[in-house]
Amino acid sequence: MSDESSGQVRVHGILSNSYKQAVKVALSFDFPFYGHYLRQITIATGGFIFTGDITHRMLTATQYIAPLMANFDPSYSRESAVQYLDNGEVFVVQWERVRLSGKESEGAFTFQASLYKTGTIAFSYRDMPLSLDGIGSAEHPVKVGLSDAFMVMQPSPPSPDAQRRTIYEYHRVEMDSTNITSFSAIEFTPLPTCLEHASCELCLSSIQTTGCSWCNVLQRCSNGMDRHRQEWLDYACSEESKNETCEDYSRGDGSNGSSTSAEMEDVSSLSPLPKGGDDVRTDSSTKSVGWTNTGVIAGIAAVLVLLLALILVALCINYHPTAAAPLHFIQRRKDYWPSLKFQKQHPGYTEVEGGHEKESIVEACPC
Repeated sequence: MSDESSGQVRVHGILSNSYKQAVKVALSFDFPFYGHYLRQITIATGGFIFTGDITHRMLTATQYIAPLMANFDPSYSRESAVQYLDNGEVFVVQWERVRLSGKESEGAFTFQASLYKTGTIAFSYRDMPLSLDGIGSAEHPVKVGLSDAFMVMQPSPPSPDAQRRTIYEYHRVEMDSTNITSFSAIEFTPLPTCLEHASCELCLSSIQTTGCSWCNVLQRCSNGMDRHRQEWLDYACSEESKNETCEDYSRGDGSNGSSTSAEMEDVSSLSPLPKGGDDVRTDSSTKSVGWTNTGVIAGIAAVLVLLLALILVALCINYHPTAAAPLHFIQRRKDYWPSLKFQKQHPGYTEVEGGHEKESIVEACPC
């Protein structure tokens, strides 16, 4: 941190003298994270940054940037500090000489996370007295990497009128623990995402991204796996984009009036009143028996064909799960993403706002 020539290094007094605390900090620039632009992050004493929009009970489970998530207690020593710097191009958080709760005698850790305006993320390690395997996760999750999730609203079983928030982790990066040593560093370079495409043409023709669909209602390009998942479902974007092309969207409004009037003309021209009403009713009644038998046979055949198709699809998914079509169905299963259950045996983090503490976070882990 002392090498940064521009920007002011700030030591956060509360985080530097507390245990299991978190505080929100505003960024001076838009930081792209999985295609979403963040202007606020949450720094935790436990060696990680929370990136979620809503502070919920799963702080350590997902939506994090973790150079070294562990059970650190900066309040143990006056030498410990949590400090950060923002110079408009990079935001750096450093955990300085922090010690593990219950293992203070093992030594002090010093490491940092750097968030660049370009989306690049760098982890740097100066002092690592213990390996990740030696830290232990009995009292606190131990993680190095990145994670993001989306939140959807679902009906609550006890009360159909009420809704509950469910969080699904759609992507995680976990680093090999053997690579985390003193005087080592890790750099993450962001890949292009569907959200970056601002038009239908770019969305569907880009060779840098795959699986993108254009939702004309939202004017958004996505694969449905991002933080806007709720809107993607609410507006049925997956169904909208199945058979539509960019040309269909561009001429949609202009052709609606003419096609409707043409339809009305066709309908009116095909519905004259018959003069011989009794004859018409007699003809239809004599033909109804034949049409009924034909309909029953066609219905049975359709059901048999549908059952056969479902069996073939199930076999295909079972024996070829990584193919494009089976993967499409697997990703849309509700149980495709890991659910998260609470662990209440450990004391949770508390969020600090304006000097006041507010109990709002309990740690959780994937089950």
